[in-house]
Amino acid sequence: MVINKEVMKKKLPFRLAALGIPERLLPVVRACVLQLDDEGVPAKAQRRLFGRLADEPQAFKEHPILGDLAAMLCGESARGTSVRGASTRGASTQEASARGASAPGAPDARTRASWRSWGEDLDPKAVQQMADGCSLPVAVRGALMPDAHVGYGLPIGGVLAVDKAVIPYGVGMDIACRMKLSVFPVSPELVESHGDELARAIEEETCFGVGGRFKARKDHAVMREDWGFSPVTRRMQDTAWAQLGTSGSGNHFVEWGVLEVPKDMHGLAAGVYLALLSHSGSRGTGGEVAKHYSALARRLRPELPRSLGHLAWLGLDTDEGREYWAAMELMGRYSAANHALIHAAVAGHLGLTPLRSIENHHNFAWRETHDGREVIVHRKGATPAGQGVLGIIPGTMVDPAYVVEGLGNPQALCSAAHGAGRAMSRQEAIKRFRRKDLEHVLREQGVRLLSGGLDEVPMAYKDIRAVMAAQADLVRVCGIFQPRIVKMAK
Repeated sequence: MVINKEVMKKKLPFRLAALGIPERLLPVVRACVLQLDDEGVPAKAQRRLFGRLADEPQAFKEHPILGDLAAMLCGESARGTSVRGASTRGASTQEASARGASAPGAPDARTRASWRSWGEDLDPKAVQQMADGCSLPVAVRGALMPDAHVGYGLPIGGVLAVDKAVIPYGVGMDIACRMKLSVFPVSPELVESHGDELARAIEEETCFGVGGRFKARKDHAVMREDWGFSPVTRRMQDTAWAQLGTSGSGNHFVEWGVLEVPKDMHGLAAGVYLALLSHSGSRGTGGEVAKHYSALARRLRPELPRSLGHLAWLGLDTDEGREYWAAMELMGRYSAANHALIHAAVAGHLGLTPLRSIENHHNFAWRETHDGREVIVHRKGATPAGQGVLGIIPGTMVDPAYVVEGLGNPQALCSAAHGAGRAMSRQEAIKRFRRKDLEHVLREQGVRLLSGGLDEVPMAYKDIRAVMAAQADLVRVCGIFQPRIVKMAK
């Protein structure tokens, strides 16, 4: 960091003493403020940013501008110098290490698990959530994907391996949120020549939105399984059956597009195909399972501070833990059934038979072996990417989705991103953009949107190409799907 005359003259939009930052670091702080000015960060936002930095310097050690200052503040805290709100509950460094005593009631800092992150300019709050997850006594190792953003408990894009336990909000609200791609042996030119027919098939055979359901119920073997082992699945079975074969709201979609496969891929010959892609999960039932068992876990972990409450875990050697695990796996089969029925209905409407299907969960927990031991790997908004495993990483309603083959990178616990990742909240997107902004992008990219909200505008997401570039050591791209006819919740 260069300290020159311009730096020494720079006035700060805050007082160091109010933040508890040592006066001797003033030149470094001024240099950071100058760089933030160059990036167009307003003074008010800088005050908030430096306030968070003073509270949680560990969370900023990978920040492109504040990283050096954060490292210095961490050093001050380790030596006992006063830094406002300095905490050692977690670390956003590539390898976490103990730096002093934990905050009252927090897990022992000396037991923190190591973790690595991929990508740049990750949200400091998401970084801190990852560090908090790795501070749990049951944590073994973690990883943070390049699409990371804030969630409940673990961040979206967070991967956490734990010992003999499961964290309901480490899996997430939409348990077993899933991708499915069906590839058809027909010309992709049908998108242009028969676009109205393809659109009609989606419109008539899918159902979107909170509480969405078909007038005539669909059927699948998953509904005749045992749903009575848990009070939640027992209570929600009828609702789940009513919503069988439907999609949710938010970023869930069903879309036609063109799939390009440059080289033969796991039995699928190189070529250009018409394909159907869907994204949805376990609907309201999965959300109820998540809320019930997370609340139960919190009651069983009264020692956790309130700030870490969403990271409460259930031991898999307990009745509660085994019951949640069974419910989670049932939601996985239910989510898969939803996709199977969606694809069968849309393809059947047109008399098409798929040549190949590819699918994967990205909100789930798995029993896996890493570093020679069995662990429970939570992938909250992260795609399984074991050696040779196929998966799908979507972009936005206008940006490509990628069919990928996992490289089995052990440092990432054999995981990859699950999408582009949000660059702003839904509320911010709705405030910032208008319908004409969305329509302009759709026309520019040649995408027909049957329905979709402003909260899902492509501009609200990170650049999927940058996300893919940041994880080139995690997956290999095997195919690129370009959306053409898209349906989401209104």
